[in-house]
Amino acid sequence: MDDIVKQALAKWPNVPHCYGWLGLDARGQWYMRDDRVQAAGPFAGGTPSSRGSVLRHEKLLDFIHRNYEADAHGQWFFQNGPQRVYVELETTPLVWRVNADFSIVAHTGRAARMQRCVLDEQGRLYLEADLGFGLVHTLDMGLAADAVEQSLWLPQEMAAHELPARFGYVCSPAARQKPGEL
Repeated sequence: MDDIVKQALAKWPNVPHCYGWLGLDARGQWYMRDDRVQAAGPFAGGTPSSRGSVLRHEKLLDFIHRNYEADAHGQWFFQNGPQRVYVELETTPLVWRVNADFSIVAHTGRAARMQRCVLDEQGRLYLEADLGFGLVHTLDMGLAADAVEQSLWLPQEMAAHELPARFGYVCSPAARQKPGEL
């Protein structure tokens, strides 16, 4: 976490959390979701109008990546100064990029060590790593298939709906809030 963020937390410790305003898709892209977009429906499984606007500002993306983590309940957030901005997930909290040597890097740019490989009923491939659980990026499925064919990765089959509970993450922190808590 950035030092400036830690200082803001110390200076303003009781800033309310923010829910529903930031989304992460299955390709590791961030989306800003204003009130109008949130009213159009959920981020995951919603309509194109409920997704929001793709964030493209490189310095903002770098700041989000450096300050992105999970709370004790498996809800992922971006610590924006003194405020936690909880993230709506399309699939998983991390999206993995696979290198030619089969090492992996999260969509945040952090390298990780793969621990387990999971395959769901739709043929999507996930990796559990020391940084957390995530989906393999669609552009890297060729490399991932090579790792599986070489028996470097041994996929375990699991149903997609079981993954959040099994790997301890929450897809929609906003949906878990009681009315009036947002």
